[in-house]
Amino acid sequence: MSRIGKKPIEIPTGVEATLKDGTIEVKGALGSRSFDFSEKLNVDIVDQSISVKPKNLEKATRQLWGMSRSQIANIVNGVNTGFSKELEINGVGYRAAVQGKILKLSLGYSHDVDFDIPDDVKITCAKPTEIKVEGIDQQVVGEVAAKIRAWRAPEPYKGKGIRYKGEYIFAKEGKKK
Repeated sequence: MSRIGKKPIEIPTGVEATLKDGTIEVKGALGSRSFDFSEKLNVDIVDQSISVKPKNLEKATRQLWGMSRSQIANIVNGVNTGFSKELEINGVGYRAAVQGKILKLSLGYSHDVDFDIPDDVKITCAKPTEIKVEGIDQQVVGEVAAKIRAWRAPEPYKGKGIRYKGEYIFAKEGKKK
């Protein structure tokens, strides 16, 4: 039995959920999202909570049960409060700035990197060395943050590069004489 799948999902005030033919649609203050769940699951909305139950206890159904419950919970959380990832830039001359729908990154290359900001994500730079990625879809926010980080991942000797806020980089010892 899935411990995660058994938990009901509380619907916060200001969020409404509707069921239609194998799809749950959730609307909130930040937008709306939908999720197509498997026909092997029963999804019910009762008294401001969503419950996910399997129709049988086959292995494939049990695997979908907890995953589907987590996906629906993330959608409810996303349309209510949203998700964000913060990135830090370390290195002499490394900086970032948002210009319209483009994130300009100066990362020590011979040219600036222009990163096109997707429509469903908001990117802000409070300081030239801080980037904040926000949105209602946890997967898209994480993917955009990972793509930005991939332009210059932190190196282990001086720690230069783009890292997640609070990320620990194991520093290697440099060359000895």
